[in-house]
Amino acid sequence: MLATRPKYFFNEKRRKPAPILTAEDYRPLLQRLQDLRQDLEDALELEQAVETATNFREYAEIRTELQNEGKL
Repeated sequence: MLATRPKYFFNEKRRKPAPILTAEDYRPLLQRLQDLRQDLEDALELEQAVETATNFREYAEIRTELQNEGKL
């Protein structure tokens, strides 16, 4: 979990509409958001690949084939 130390400003109704972050606090949050976006894109691509993939082979079959070829 990222630790931030936001400061707040108050509007005319004495409400806190938004936090004010230092650049030091903002950069890790931005990086985390970018990482999460990339993770989501990767997950969506994987899901699409699984849904559209054909001709799967079992791991044991591939391993046996590689052993027979002397590659393992």
